[in-house]
Amino acid sequence: MSHDARGIATRCGLLALVVRLAVVAVAAGRLPPVDDATYYQIVAERIAQGLGYTWAWPDGTVTFAANYPVGYPALLGALYVVTGARPVVAMVLNAVVGAAATYAGVLLVSRAATRRGALLAGLVVALEPALVLYTPALMTEAFAGELAVVGAAVATAPRWNYGVRVVGSGLVCGVATLVRPELLLFAPFVGALVHFRAPALRRVLLAALAVTAVAFAVCLPWTARNCARLDRCAFVSANAGQNLLIGTSPLGKGGWVGLDRMGVPAECRSEFGEGGKDRCFGRAARRIIRADAPAWLALVPAKLAMTFNYGTAAAYYLSTSNPALVGERAKLGIGALELLGQRVVLVLAAAALARLPGPRRRLRRVVAVACGMLALSPPAWLAFLLLVLEGALVGRSLLRMPAAWLGVGAVAVTALTHAVFFGAGRYALVCLPAVAVLSGMLCPDRKD
Repeated sequence: MSHDARGIATRCGLLALVVRLAVVAVAAGRLPPVDDATYYQIVAERIAQGLGYTWAWPDGTVTFAANYPVGYPALLGALYVVTGARPVVAMVLNAVVGAAATYAGVLLVSRAATRRGALLAGLVVALEPALVLYTPALMTEAFAGELAVVGAAVATAPRWNYGVRVVGSGLVCGVATLVRPELLLFAPFVGALVHFRAPALRRVLLAALAVTAVAFAVCLPWTARNCARLDRCAFVSANAGQNLLIGTSPLGKGGWVGLDRMGVPAECRSEFGEGGKDRCFGRAARRIIRADAPAWLALVPAKLAMTFNYGTAAAYYLSTSNPALVGERAKLGIGALELLGQRVVLVLAAAALARLPGPRRRLRRVVAVACGMLALSPPAWLAFLLLVLEGALVGRSLLRMPAAWLGVGAVAVTALTHAVFFGAGRYALVCLPAVAVLSGMLCPDRKD
């Protein structure tokens, strides 16, 4: 990595921080947590008070909990011990992680792109509307995706030896997994990058396994806590079974639907512990899938459409948090800006994959054109799948270009996760930082 790349990374990282802090300055004191963020804030406050991840019920009962992942509220709780439990502190943390991902993204692109490509990636990540406007949200999607970019930059750091890169990237992936458990599926993609310059299959597989093992080990103390404190063991959180059950229902049309509408399975109505309920919901979901697998598979397009078609997570959050500050007109404007930004990033990423050195370039260009056309049309979720196909057409040489490898892998993991469970527009934010970084490969280094 050249001194020039570090300079670009620093300037773009500072730009990202300034832009995000400007949004935080407007949001501070005006945008209280809503929806899942309310839960994260309450748990973070309890952790800061030394009460651990527990929940106080209306009747005064206090129980150990793990329904939502612990990573984000634990990080907030640690900060709240020092600063007090103010949501603005969480917003600033989001801004700092976004700036760190911008810095890391520039370095990641610089491994196999020109100075112009590194600058493009830095500007796209720094200014991407959805990532910027989601900064005040005490939510985990963009936060976890940005950690994945940081982990990939660590895995490819040229001045660090093999062991440091494996352990360092594994630790970052472990924290990301505690924030959002599906990020464990990102770990093999990050680990494979340890050998991106000489991607011999055996060494790549061993590095992917090693980084994943470190990430898994980071989570094990929390898993042990869950096994000791809950009625059943849970790896990170106790909601996978419920989410799988929700994903079997046509009532959600590919998205979330409450159990009050779906109905609680008869066999689970006597389960009251978090772990027991989750396990029972999981069994019920698998029973439904086995009974009518074609009907479950038929929901996949709707789930992917719900995930990738509606890039308006920030608009929804900001308006729900303070409708007086962000009214319907502002909500529509913010949503349109978010959606346009995500579609532009998708088109840039498709064009970048078409320009990469390697096999099947003509076919990749055809796929890129189709991807671009679909990105600007209602079934945009198909464009994300074409992006994965385009990356696959590059073949093994994709691994020599870390930003491209991570971007394609992030979209693939996100699509697979929500094809199994259910979709929502905010879930696309998990892969958006990596796709934004991928845009820098529009200017590949032909000598790499």
